[in-house]
Amino acid sequence: MKRRRRGEVPEPGCLRAWAAESEALAGRWRAARCWGPGGAAAARQQRGAFGELLLRMRGLPAALTTLPLELTVLYNSLLFAMGASDCAINGEAEEIRQGLLRVLEACGASGQDLSTEELWQKVLQEVTVEELQAPLHRLGALQGAWWLATNRLGSITSLFRLLSNAEDPGRAPCSGGKNELLSLLKAWRVPAEGDSVSLVQSAKDLKEILCTAAAFLQGLQELEAGNLPAALSLLQEAAGGFCSKRVLAQIYTCLSCCTRQMGKPQTALQHLKRALQVDFQCLPALSHAAAVYHELGETDAELQALAVLYEALERNPPAAASTTPYCLIQTEHLVHTPALASLFRHRHPSEVKYLLAQRCLQDGRVADAVEHYLDFLALLQDGLQQQVPLDGGSALPRIPEVFLEAASALEQAGRHQDAITVCEEVVSRTADLIPQTLRVEEGPEQLECPSPGTELAGGPLSQKRESLCCLVWRTAAYLHQGWAWAKLGKKKEAITQFSRCLEDLLRVQLYRSGVEPTGSLLPEVKLLQEIRLLSLIGRGTQFLELGRHREALLDFQHGLQISPGDPAAASYLVQALWKLNRKQEAATRWQKLSESPAEEDGQQEGLGRRYPLYLVSCLKQAAFPHNESLAGNIQDYLRTTTS
Repeated sequence: MKRRRRGEVPEPGCLRAWAAESEALAGRWRAARCWGPGGAAAARQQRGAFGELLLRMRGLPAALTTLPLELTVLYNSLLFAMGASDCAINGEAEEIRQGLLRVLEACGASGQDLSTEELWQKVLQEVTVEELQAPLHRLGALQGAWWLATNRLGSITSLFRLLSNAEDPGRAPCSGGKNELLSLLKAWRVPAEGDSVSLVQSAKDLKEILCTAAAFLQGLQELEAGNLPAALSLLQEAAGGFCSKRVLAQIYTCLSCCTRQMGKPQTALQHLKRALQVDFQCLPALSHAAAVYHELGETDAELQALAVLYEALERNPPAAASTTPYCLIQTEHLVHTPALASLFRHRHPSEVKYLLAQRCLQDGRVADAVEHYLDFLALLQDGLQQQVPLDGGSALPRIPEVFLEAASALEQAGRHQDAITVCEEVVSRTADLIPQTLRVEEGPEQLECPSPGTELAGGPLSQKRESLCCLVWRTAAYLHQGWAWAKLGKKKEAITQFSRCLEDLLRVQLYRSGVEPTGSLLPEVKLLQEIRLLSLIGRGTQFLELGRHREALLDFQHGLQISPGDPAAASYLVQALWKLNRKQEAATRWQKLSESPAEEDGQQEGLGRRYPLYLVSCLKQAAFPHNESLAGNIQDYLRTTTS
């Protein structure tokens, strides 16, 4: 074969051969659209074939006669490249740039030193060849898709302003504003394609996808920024656009999040139902529905949504979404934002199982809670910690807290021995993680260990706060064990566990340095003080039942020092004083308590709000039971002394 020289325009026969090869490749792809799993492999083959054809065409200097076909081959090649990747890559942008430089080369101009935006401006201003208008607009659509995928909304807006002016210089420019991009995309007139053009995806389809993706992306950005009316309008626009069922379900889910934040939970539920009707595999919609039902207080519906979600995840765990080969570039290829990843984070089945357990426990469905917690603990045997990222988006709390919640559920179900066993697991696993002494200075970041021997490795503050967390969990486990032994009628064993809890709490040494120390304590230290109060009340009640009234009195007094005015500690103190025959003191304190019942209820409710879920049952057990006999005896005593 005779070698062609640089600068030589290809012969008409060669151009016809290239055109025929391009048409054959496009036809092969059109035949492969309906293929199943083989579609992805066919796409890779076609991409390579178009790429090889493009390299052969670029082996000669750019010429106006070959550029329409060359840009068409470039367009098809990039469609396969961008459609095969989950996100835009720099190589695709460089290919577009090289195509534009070839156009300028054919016109006798240069643009090597220009930015991509400047290059587009120069090409659209200088090229007036009619045959190049449609190929350039197609390439512009691809450039816009790449910029949209990389969130360069300003660049794509400028590009389509240029494309609109190049296509119709006399047209009035679109008005500015946040929706200018969408207006430009809608107003863009796709040049008519010739009958001989071999495209694997038309520019008209790409325009519709760009409009939908732009509305969706901007709607997500407005939602993330809290501009809810603008987000609602853009997402509604996207819902009426050109997209797959998978993306439409995502749009409806985002609409539900928007209307939910606007205070319209029922409308949010309607959007979620549409999402599931469109794509029943849109499992995040079920998760969002459960959250809306939770806000509405519809516990049955919430638990049903979580149960369906769990079954769906168990039956068909979410896999990477497969894209239909009908359109190589789809809306999902162009919309990439942290907001989307956050809203559509797929939950692990264990997270949903935990939510079921938690909500049942919160709602008092103890038997169901026990079943779910035990299922969850069984999942730990299968390496749950390696499967679920414990990040900020996870529904799971720290694993020791789950153990403690399970123990709380078991206690409420009357399975006290099982609760003791579960708590023992927490005690044993935290034994080596707590220093002998923790010095805490009153301030949010003032935590220190007294000696290097007791300090954990790593960053001092985070490691020592972790030590505090471990101390919270272990003392809470002792607290649960104390109440469990008490329910079993083992008073001495109960006192032992309450005492172990109180002894562990002595590891924390508090140093006051501020004027108002209480408000600046670390949250973990405040929680430890609450656990101390509950342990003192628990041990004091057991002392009372054993007839050790003086020891009980001391515990209740110490409890009131920690939390002055606590109704449970104050009531038990009255009972201890009465049993010690200190009737006048008991009657005086009882009168003060009975004078403000509403305040006592408020204190009790407030006390419950500052407790984690795993300690709520301990709070209930520490509450002073209604004692008609004691109240009657005190009233008789008061009538006697005042008569």
